[in-house]
Amino acid sequence: MFSGIVEEPGTVSKIVKEQGNIHFFVACSFTKELKIDQSIAHNGVCLTVVDIFDNEYCVTAIAETLKKSNLGTLKIGDWVNLERSMTMNNLLDGHLVQGHVDQTAVCANVEESDGSWYYTFEYDPAKGNITVEKGSIAVNGVSLTVVNSKSGSFQNAIIPYTYEHTNFCRLSKGSIVNLEFDIIGKYLTTLAEKYLVK
Repeated sequence: MFSGIVEEPGTVSKIVKEQGNIHFFVACSFTKELKIDQSIAHNGVCLTVVDIFDNEYCVTAIAETLKKSNLGTLKIGDWVNLERSMTMNNLLDGHLVQGHVDQTAVCANVEESDGSWYYTFEYDPAKGNITVEKGSIAVNGVSLTVVNSKSGSFQNAIIPYTYEHTNFCRLSKGSIVNLEFDIIGKYLTTLAEKYLVK
């Protein structure tokens, strides 16, 4: 379980493909604090540390993960947002994030607004996911508030700190991002479709 508060962007240092899997080697400042079998969110995707080296560690993404996320588009040198899993005595600064990406979205626009930025994202609403105005969503693992919620699109207003300390500073029109929709909203949507919608 995560909170959507990114610790830092790590740098993809090596990519190894093995059958349908991809092994990602990531360098970050807290590598020496990690343990094998530890969970870390990478752009919002929960992956398990399988090996540790001097200043980098390795995680493996399987075909199912690659199909539903943007991890397959990563290249050497790309930034990936990192968050270690929560401990139960931590403050919940963001919202409850499982690290299970629901689908990807495309950045449709980036607009600077007097010191902050508005990002517009478009996604396929046919997959059954929705946003609500002022609700929560995780974009590339970052806990954010939804504005201008519409069917198949929404915006996020990004403050300078988030812009500088996540890979939002590297997103542009056409960038593909991972979305994890609010867990309560997902349950309510599923229940409504199953029991209320005829």
